[in-house]
Amino acid sequence: MVDEVDNGFGNQSGWGSDQAIRRRPFAEAPTTEQPLNVSAPNPTQVSPAEIPDSTASILKAGHALSFAGVFLFSLMLYLRPYEWSTSLSWLSSTAFWIAVATTAIFIPTQLGLEGNLTARPREVVFVLLLLVFAVLSIPTSLSPSAGLYALSDYAKVILIFVVMVNVVRTEARLKALLFLTFIASAIVSIYALNDYLSGNLTLQGTRITGSIGGIFSNPNDLALHLVTMIPLAFALFLGTSNVFKKLFYGAAAIIFIVGIVATSSRGGVLGLAAACFVLVLKYFRKMRLLVGIAVMVFGLGLLAVAPGDFRQRIFTTGDASAVSRTDDLKRSIFLAVRHPVFGIGLGNYVFYSNQAKATHNAYTQVASEMGLIAAAFYILFLVSPFKPLLRIERETRGDKKKKSVYYLSLGLQASLIGYMVSSFFASVPYLWYAYYLVAYAIALRRIYDSGKAKAA
Repeated sequence: MVDEVDNGFGNQSGWGSDQAIRRRPFAEAPTTEQPLNVSAPNPTQVSPAEIPDSTASILKAGHALSFAGVFLFSLMLYLRPYEWSTSLSWLSSTAFWIAVATTAIFIPTQLGLEGNLTARPREVVFVLLLLVFAVLSIPTSLSPSAGLYALSDYAKVILIFVVMVNVVRTEARLKALLFLTFIASAIVSIYALNDYLSGNLTLQGTRITGSIGGIFSNPNDLALHLVTMIPLAFALFLGTSNVFKKLFYGAAAIIFIVGIVATSSRGGVLGLAAACFVLVLKYFRKMRLLVGIAVMVFGLGLLAVAPGDFRQRIFTTGDASAVSRTDDLKRSIFLAVRHPVFGIGLGNYVFYSNQAKATHNAYTQVASEMGLIAAAFYILFLVSPFKPLLRIERETRGDKKKKSVYYLSLGLQASLIGYMVSSFFASVPYLWYAYYLVAYAIALRRIYDSGKAKAA
């Protein structure tokens, strides 16, 4: 029988409990992932089972510190406290040093616990191949310095992603990251709504900008992020029986939707529509047609009562912004075909653009800057989580004890679809959005498989 423990998402279940982790003194959780060995086998190497208990406890605490580093880094990434007050400006470089410290703790800990630098799910393999192509694209680029600058930022994304894959191994850790993300998303959504209602339209006098810099400064990128959060909030709403948690997740989902409206992002609306379509197919299997019609009517009703400028922008396809994006889409495809192997160089598209702008398309940005093979790896990185998520969906369907993991598996599928649609209109392939989502999906399946191994 599976032990019933609080999974942090609502109901009582045994998927990947902390008890299962505690029973393995020298590993965070059982895993079926093939490790990425970084050195040749050594016949004299000490196996994990031979590690003294005291040493194993220290190493395990090291992964807890690595997770603390990931959490603090995410806090700086999402909330950027140094932008809220000048008195906190000294924190502006904190994210970098947190990443350095996290890496310094993670590497020896991971080597000591599992004898490798990282587990090797397919997503990690694809992302490391992307990094290889990013490096190879720089020497022949028009501006190697721009490529190196972009590489330094992208390498940081990949590094934190790899750390997350290896240390987010309990539901408590996954819950903590999701909770932090929801809080940050709610704050920026409320500020976006306030700017919209007060007429603080600082982007060309027609649209809001994000309340903070970084990944939320652009309204389209902000909308894309909120699109990925709505299915997760909805999933956690359905997956818990706790009234207070339901209120929190339900309110969060509503605030995120309002935030998308405030951004007036066409890509955000399309991504939200795609995510909602997936939710309808997944959550209402027996009433898909009826619920689909109801959702469509509800969506049209929302558009009918939405502000006039929002409706005008959503249904306008011939304005200057749309024309510019179409031009860069064609240009980036042309460059990808002309430079199919290593592309024109990471971070170099702006030098080839007719208007000195980005591609505004994640897929053609990778294809034009790193080549068509890299673009294939990027797409494989995004779609690889679906097969394991579908397996979890199938195995937990109808199991009331595992309804939280069931709904979260569905929510992650919808979030990834929403990202894939919205990112067709945004230059975000080297930014954090997809990498956090994929890391969440890997964490969910490893936690779930750990629970299955314990029950067996």
